[in-house]
Amino acid sequence: MPDHENRPHTHHTGRPRALRLGVAGPVGTGKSSILAALCRALASELSMAVVTNDIYTDEDARFLRSAGVLPTERIRAVETGACPHTAIRDDVTANLDAVEDLEEAYGPLDLVLVEVGGDNLTATFSPALADAQLFCIDVAGGGDVARKGGPGITGADLLILNKTDLAPHVEVDVAAMVADAEAARDGLPVLALSRKDPASVAELADWVRALLVRHRAGVHVPTDPGPMAPHRHA
Repeated sequence: MPDHENRPHTHHTGRPRALRLGVAGPVGTGKSSILAALCRALASELSMAVVTNDIYTDEDARFLRSAGVLPTERIRAVETGACPHTAIRDDVTANLDAVEDLEEAYGPLDLVLVEVGGDNLTATFSPALADAQLFCIDVAGGGDVARKGGPGITGADLLILNKTDLAPHVEVDVAAMVADAEAARDGLPVLALSRKDPASVAELADWVRALLVRHRAGVHVPTDPGPMAPHRHA
């Protein structure tokens, strides 16, 4: 596989290649809802597709199809058969095939969102698959999660603190959680988000638009947040 920093930003047909944006985070943090919100905000101006990942189910893909955020044929599911991160970092072939099939069938695409099934705080995308990555945690998981770090939290292109509307119910200080996240990320951006807050959803959409501009100009270089923590698969 060619080095990701030297990958052309064009499809093999000569068309501009879509921006591939990975979305990761633990189970239940709202990744699929974030994808749905991005599709609602951007699908009228961008040509988009989605690839979801999970071990034995296509539930996330079915959720997005039922939400009507994109034509159903533009939402593909990859069933990994193993820990979801294996298909976004260790062997990305199934995901690359799904992305390239979508580009072949419906291109030229502007943006392909690739969602990994819920995993731990260390899940990261291979730069061979994702040009950039979002990492999602949520306030319901506890106000101390951002301080715990891990490659996803510290190194993703954007960290999302999701479900801020729940903060009063779980006694989390969102401002303090944002400050902890900013300290952990050494200047990389942090976004406090609620799907019920249109301003925060608009801010996320604007971040994606700006990233797409840099990608098309060839000035965005995919970075690697770092490897997964050591672990074993039985």
